Amino acid sequence: MLNIEHIDVFYDEIQALWDVSLTVNEGEIVCLVGANGAGKTTTLRTISGLLHPRRGSITFEGVPIDRLAPHEIVARGVVMIPEGRQLWPGMSVRENLELGAFLPEARRKKAETLEVVYQLFPVLKEREKQKAGTLSGGEQQMLAVGRGLLCQPRLLMLDEPSLGLAPKLVAEIFRVVQEIRNRQVTILLVEQNTAHALAIADRAYVLETGRVVMSGTGQELLGNEHVRAAYIGA
Repeated sequence: MLNIEHIDVFYDEIQALWDVSLTVNEGEIVCLVGANGAGKTTTLRTISGLLHPRRGSITFEGVPIDRLAPHEIVARGVVMIPEGRQLWPGMSVRENLELGAFLPEARRKKAETLEVVYQLFPVLKEREKQKAGTLSGGEQQMLAVGRGLLCQPRLLMLDEPSLGLAPKLVAEIFRVVQEIRNRQVTILLVEQNTAHALAIADRAYVLETGRVVMSGTGQELLGNEHVRAAYIGA
């Protein structure tokens, strides 16, 4: 579905990614793990069209997307849930969700997708008239994911969805990620909660200082001595 080949990415003259290659197959959960500053978010921003590689290529379903604008990439079914949620705090839960359905196909299916989101996150249904800024951190994260789903993604990219959440909510977010995949949405997950992420990932890549240094199945990396020492602490 997604194929990244040998990309170099810069912020002005500062290089952030070196020769990064990875693939995401349809129906998978693929995880990117690594320390702060390793290049995980930069990779998602580049796939999304917010950055463009100076070298290498990105294709989605066989079509080059590395020179497209962000809205063109979203229209092809590639949607990112950014770190920090970036909600409209003065608007209601329902209004925030509906803003995700801005593409024609998404608008046609808005009512149906809203019901799916409310099944995944019942608390959003209960609070649909409440302002987004008054929700708890966990509820805001649910709202950000729900808004992304309203856009009818084929590939959903999540950047640190468990950041700052209580342990109980962390487990709930990872359960929902699996449920979203079960609804025929492919997942590319960036996550510092390495143990949880690798436990649900079909495959994973380890990024260190802008380079892919290791890849394998989630279980293979979960059992890797270097990964455990560097990112899990056991």
